[in-house]
Amino acid sequence: MPQDLIGRSALITGGNSGIGRAVAHDLAARGAHVIVSGRDAARGEHVVADVRASGGTADFIATSLATEADARALATEAARLAGGKIDILVNSAGVFPFGPTADVDEATFDQVYDVNVKAPFFLVAELAPQMAARGWGSIINLTTMVAHFGAAGMALYGSTKAALVLLTKAWADEFGPSGVRVNAVSPGPTRTEGTAVMGDGLDQLAQTLPLRRPAQPEEIAAAVGFLAGDAASFVNGAIVPVDGGRIAV
Repeated sequence: MPQDLIGRSALITGGNSGIGRAVAHDLAARGAHVIVSGRDAARGEHVVADVRASGGTADFIATSLATEADARALATEAARLAGGKIDILVNSAGVFPFGPTADVDEATFDQVYDVNVKAPFFLVAELAPQMAARGWGSIINLTTMVAHFGAAGMALYGSTKAALVLLTKAWADEFGPSGVRVNAVSPGPTRTEGTAVMGDGLDQLAQTLPLRRPAQPEEIAAAVGFLAGDAASFVNGAIVPVDGGRIAV
């Protein structure tokens, strides 16, 4: 693992499980001080303990990311824990209820948009100007392959991630001139605690991919790690598909 993030600090939302946890381990192995956030404090502290046991530097912040105030408070506390600045922001937290449009109530709609769109928006609003003032920053948003095509039962979730795709491009243009790169990783079906509820559905979905299998979280994290560092210094506004080839069919 290259030690290309020594001296950098990273905030990873949803870092207490699944893809976010894998990202935390990847960035810490590259030398970054990682701050993971999530709702489950026990799982978050477990991730931090594992990172530290592997020789990395990590801290945990418990948050629900339900409001603008939650997002801004998280950004402030993360910067404090990291010694005054956040260099890398990974918007990994997300909720993904699937089902018919007619079954979605307003509370569910608001919750999904709050976590998947509002929280990344105000984290970027808080942190990107600070990165720009220092002349360096890397922001990576986690989207999904279903942000790019219609799929029954995925209208709510897919629409939030489609919004994040557009935000990625807009932010790349807004903050790129100041040295802040904004990119996204678009995963295909990935085997995590969150997708376990899909049962056989995850494997059935994976059969639509040329690789015919779900991803492991570490495979998604590897793309995030690349985008976070200087090896991707001329990559800005990109939506990187890590979807087993679904983009090709």
